[in-house]
Amino acid sequence: MKTFELSGVVRNDLGRKAAKNIRIEENIPCVLYGGKENINFTVKAADVRKLIYTPTIYEVKLTIDGKEHMAVLKDIQYHPVSDNILHIDFLEVDAKKPIVFSVPIKTEGLAAGVRAGGKLVLEVRKLKVKALCKDIPECLVVNVENLELGKTIKAGELSFPNLQIVNNKETLVVGVKMTRAARGAAAAAEK
Repeated sequence: MKTFELSGVVRNDLGRKAAKNIRIEENIPCVLYGGKENINFTVKAADVRKLIYTPTIYEVKLTIDGKEHMAVLKDIQYHPVSDNILHIDFLEVDAKKPIVFSVPIKTEGLAAGVRAGGKLVLEVRKLKVKALCKDIPECLVVNVENLELGKTIKAGELSFPNLQIVNNKETLVVGVKMTRAARGAAAAAEK
């Protein structure tokens, strides 16, 4: 997992009015959970762009008033109309405690069903995994070369070293669906 450095300032004024004033100054109110105590702080909106608007997952090195904390991005709240960021939650990570984290999925190889005229469909873009922070990869690579027409790969069929998949075992991850052209060719072959 890549590391992203971010600095923030502790905030003492809590509540709606204080949060509104923070947003007017182009800052974002944040909370750091998971440590000995919760820390309320603010970050500059421009500083978090490369952390949020990317498919890459990061371990965040937070410097809040001179103290360093290792964390991961847990939740972001957006304004329903303007899509501006309203609030960010960070989870402090401990090197010895596992965390649950959503990791993107990447397919590898050309499926046999695709060669036969099917279409590869990625049913979920991310899987939740439980692992130590150092063991969480940037993406989960799923090999689809042996996937035939009409076949699927479920979350329970996947395994990765040092990771435990938290999603339901019956969750469809990727499959090869038959296209109209393939159905037409199959119907023509039957006649």
